[in-house]
Amino acid sequence: MSNSVRERMHVTAKPKERALLVGGDIYNNREAWHIDDSLDELALLADTAGLEVVGTVSQKLDHPNPKTYIGPGKVREVADLRSETPYDVVIFDEELSPSQARNLEEAIKVKVIDRTTLILDIFAQHARTREGSLQVELAQYDYLLPRLRRAWTHLERQSGGGGGGSGVGVGLRGPGETQLESDQRIIGKRIALLKEQLADVHRHRELYRQNRQESGLPIISVVGYTNAGKSTLLNRLAQADVLAADMLFATLDPTTRKVALPGGRAVLMTDTVGFIQRLPTALVAAFRATLEEIAEADVLLHVLDLTHPNVEEQFKTVIDTLSELKVQDKPILTVFNKIDKIDSPSDAEIVRMITELGLPIDRWVAISAQQNIGIDRLQTAIEQMLMERMVKFEVMIPYRANELVALWHERGMIESEEFGAEGTTLRGAVPRQFAHRFEPYRVK
Repeated sequence: MSNSVRERMHVTAKPKERALLVGGDIYNNREAWHIDDSLDELALLADTAGLEVVGTVSQKLDHPNPKTYIGPGKVREVADLRSETPYDVVIFDEELSPSQARNLEEAIKVKVIDRTTLILDIFAQHARTREGSLQVELAQYDYLLPRLRRAWTHLERQSGGGGGGSGVGVGLRGPGETQLESDQRIIGKRIALLKEQLADVHRHRELYRQNRQESGLPIISVVGYTNAGKSTLLNRLAQADVLAADMLFATLDPTTRKVALPGGRAVLMTDTVGFIQRLPTALVAAFRATLEEIAEADVLLHVLDLTHPNVEEQFKTVIDTLSELKVQDKPILTVFNKIDKIDSPSDAEIVRMITELGLPIDRWVAISAQQNIGIDRLQTAIEQMLMERMVKFEVMIPYRANELVALWHERGMIESEEFGAEGTTLRGAVPRQFAHRFEPYRVK
């Protein structure tokens, strides 16, 4: 290609919006992440949303300023910074009130959004199924409704003249409703419609859950902080093709796959949406039915990136979210992922790291889902945990009830099997929901 042709070519791709990140370091807030770590994560979120981060600003605060979150001096500093480091949007690491966002935009003269708005935008980009799209749209409207601005003053009701009073005169009552009220009414109707559509989707999901329960297949839910490697692990175990990418919230919609364990037993494994610190309340509410999939699980696999610098904080975030969903008492197997990034990933080294972190973990397995390290140990650990939730039996099943032998083969675990003159003697364990069917044939 000649130089003259190159000179005539123009880049047609839309340039990325440039973002300035702002955080408040609140004194005595022991629950919060370190401000630098939290802003680093906010930068990853911004990158996932397709923004270019051009700088960060933080301020130590006794408490957030009720008008602008940060102090007025810091607001002026952020506004002045735009001449040195041009930016198109300011993103705050905390959720802003409607008045704070409005005051900040008026002072800085640029678009201002908060962490919640950013996460909602990412979810909107990544939702693929109808249910996911409905959930995200509902969350966005729930968040938007109280933040509508009274920008349509030219359509506000007018005080009438005539008669000298301050009341509204006949024929001078304005156009009927303001643009703000019209927007609120339209959004309110849309929210009601979305809730109806989600209720219909959830009814179908409930039928699906009932069918799964009747199948007797154990259910394993994979939970964890976003980008810990949950989808990669499901792909490895189920030989599936769930989207797995090195980015936050690569997958949102729950995915269920049938997985065969080494002992021959089949389980259903569900990958759920990744958790994150300060997951927006609107999203938790909209995704509650999806997250309740976790409540149906027999065992939870908590996938944790042991190499992440904030692994302790991520662990606590996941446990707190499980507590909010009231499933923290379910059997949990902690899966330390990405150990291929550790110099000496021996059990002794893993134990040392866990001890130093002080994580309250009962059972764990160290793996690399990407490099297929430790997967056999993980499968064995899953089988052991499922075995503990089964009922042990020795039964003699008459040949006339051979359908129960088939059921045991399909859903139970067999230690021994003997064929006698009158029937089949089985030793092993079956899921609790089937125990009553074998009780009449128990060997005394």
